[in-house]
Amino acid sequence: MAHWLVKSEPSVWSFEQQIAAGAKGTFWNGVRNHLAKQHLMAMQKGEHAFFYHSNQGKEIVGIVEVIKTFYPDPTDESGKFGMVDFKAVKALQRPVTLAEVKATPALAKMSLVTSMRLSVQPVTEAEWKLILKMSGTKE
Repeated sequence: MAHWLVKSEPSVWSFEQQIAAGAKGTFWNGVRNHLAKQHLMAMQKGEHAFFYHSNQGKEIVGIVEVIKTFYPDPTDESGKFGMVDFKAVKALQRPVTLAEVKATPALAKMSLVTSMRLSVQPVTEAEWKLILKMSGTKE
């Protein structure tokens, strides 16, 4: 199973709102980058992603699970992009900030550092485990 990281500005959609959506979860729409689209297309049901608060906070705050795989995004007039559905799994014990990630040599090649603007990113197994350890969270 692959791991991912998805970004949202908390003023648009926060992890607290994701938690409030409950087991039915919510759709993840609005992606308009082709590489991010490819990552969404690669996601499989049951895979987990870190939920990252971008712009305000700049920190990994929680874990979400893919509950519906890629399907058309009705807000995309071009018909080229799609979305997946996520449900909240849990908040991290302690958020991990972008500054902490950048200051950790073992995370220097993480997409969050190398492709900071990309809204949907893969996370390696080693990165996943290290972020969980840094946050004090058990999977």
